[in-house]
Amino acid sequence: MLLAGTSAARAQATQGGEIRLLMLGDSITAGYGLARSEGPPARIQALLRERGRNVRVIDAGVSGDTTAGGRARIEWSLADRPHAAIVALGGNDGLRGLTPQQMRANLTAILDALARRNIPTLLAGMVAPPNLGRDYGRDFAEVFETLSRERTEVIFYPFLLDGVAGDPALNQPDRIHPTAQGADIIARRMLPFIETLLDRVRVSAAG
Repeated sequence: MLLAGTSAARAQATQGGEIRLLMLGDSITAGYGLARSEGPPARIQALLRERGRNVRVIDAGVSGDTTAGGRARIEWSLADRPHAAIVALGGNDGLRGLTPQQMRANLTAILDALARRNIPTLLAGMVAPPNLGRDYGRDFAEVFETLSRERTEVIFYPFLLDGVAGDPALNQPDRIHPTAQGADIIARRMLPFIETLLDRVRVSAAG
């Protein structure tokens, strides 16, 4: 059952008010190396507004953050009372070789915090660096796949960097962070999933 305040806020959003979409992530979300207007949150917001959706994307990206960092700051990240959320963490867990078990526990805690507030959520998956081995890569990917099966209410976008990872033309010299063009591709590929997420905000508000 929705809390009265949450329900009222969403009802306002469906009547022409602004919908607030939280994007909780790391340096990819923060747009490392890019102008603020070029990062994924800004591009997602611009594309949504082009489609007539009054959405403000809250950039909660912190460079270097792992899922543990996201878990530690999820409560204060909700201070803006978002109507929906994107969880885009895990890349730094892979880069640091942290255990998939730790990552799963952290992502579960984040999703639980959002679920307690009835906030529709999109979970963006990530792929582990190949140098960590096949077994690690399999276990890493399985965390996201398992959570998507268990959390049927969560929209799953399998790979945040789909269409961008591994392409030198779409990544900065470090080969980790997207260029402005790469960030735009991320936003465009995620857009259908995000629009489905936003439609769930409307359904929740009407209920």
